[in-house]
Amino acid sequence: MAYTPELIAELEILALYNLANHQEGLKVHNNANPRAQGAIARLHDKGLVNQADGGYLTSLGLEAAEHAQALLTILAPQPAHSS
Repeated sequence: MAYTPELIAELEILALYNLANHQEGLKVHNNANPRAQGAIARLHDKGLVNQADGGYLTSLGLEAAEHAQALLTILAPQPAHSS
């Protein structure tokens, strides 16, 4: 599987969700970046969010957001260690 721009946009949206508060959703307004609008619509089509313009994560979406955010943490640049 290739990392397409569409997949990256979906991961970026999942990274925006606050995992500490499951009652906090997102709304992508109709004047938002078209890339974000497309990403949230695809996440809805895949059953990861409960509304076509965002809303709350579904249980599958919560799992995906947890994995996406964990991966970003793992891959983030680490401070250089001095020897």
